[in-house]
Amino acid sequence: MNLLDRAEEVRSILKKDLLQVKIDFQSVEDIRIKFLGKKGYIPTLFREFASLSVEEKRKYGKILNLLKKEAEDSINTLKQRSTSVAAKEEFFDFTLPGKPQKSGHLHPVTQTMNEICSIFREMGFGIEFGPEVETDYYNFQALNFPENHPAREMQDTFFIDDSILLRTHTSPIQIRTMEKQKPPIRILAPGRVYRNEAISARSYCTFHQIEGLYVDENVTFCELKGTLEIFAKRYFGKNVKLRFRPSYFPFTEPSAEVDISCFICGGSGCRVCKNTGWLEILGSGMVDPNVFVSVGIDPEKYTGYAFGMGPDRIAMLKYGIDDIRLFFDGDIRFLKQF
Repeated sequence: MNLLDRAEEVRSILKKDLLQVKIDFQSVEDIRIKFLGKKGYIPTLFREFASLSVEEKRKYGKILNLLKKEAEDSINTLKQRSTSVAAKEEFFDFTLPGKPQKSGHLHPVTQTMNEICSIFREMGFGIEFGPEVETDYYNFQALNFPENHPAREMQDTFFIDDSILLRTHTSPIQIRTMEKQKPPIRILAPGRVYRNEAISARSYCTFHQIEGLYVDENVTFCELKGTLEIFAKRYFGKNVKLRFRPSYFPFTEPSAEVDISCFICGGSGCRVCKNTGWLEILGSGMVDPNVFVSVGIDPEKYTGYAFGMGPDRIAMLKYGIDDIRLFFDGDIRFLKQF
């Protein structure tokens, strides 16, 4: 069988396949590969054509080119038809109203932090942020935690090396702010902190803090009490009462823990307040003079107060949540409630 006869045979097979093909992408692609692919019928004929003499090439060249063009045109037509059919099957009416999308919302701890910051901003406090990976100097030494001091054991720390660690409180932000600003200073320092604690319903290895600092001439403990009382009444309700208990923090002296009367039972005693009628919400005190010395502020001229609270705990109290782990599990069923 010469090349001309084989070309006619390929044309006959092509016509037969074109009549039987399904109008879909894969079927059309199969025909294209069968006749025009690298190992298809027509490329095979052209490889034989290349070995012919000049005279034979003149005889068969036009015939092969016409066969190739006929195959290409037929297959391109099928492609267009298959695209049209697919478009009809996937028709979408763009004039239809869209499907409503459920919008997300802020995490309950974030909501709590925003509410707390908003109250203090109205009292003139600015917001400052700092790195979560800190040096031993900013996290301990500048805050009056001498090296090997027992007070360091109050906070189980994640150390990266001997001098680098994950901050255990947001107090380093206060140090960094006092280093770069001159009094008067009135700031809040919110953020995430880390402590190497066993995870339980009451504690977690990461949580949040909001700390406040006010430094100026003649700042008194009375101003600290007044500021915290305004905050408590704004956040927990105007009938809430405050109680200050003596405490110890290396960076404040004198220091006090602050309790509020239980806003759930009104102070009569309930499960949330463990029948005491009081809820602990924060620690506070007057800035220790040694802290001022470490940042270059004259302790003879300036005084200041500082306070710190855990918004995670406050959110638990406010919403009646008894397990802090729920804040970090990412369970959408829990988060949807807020």
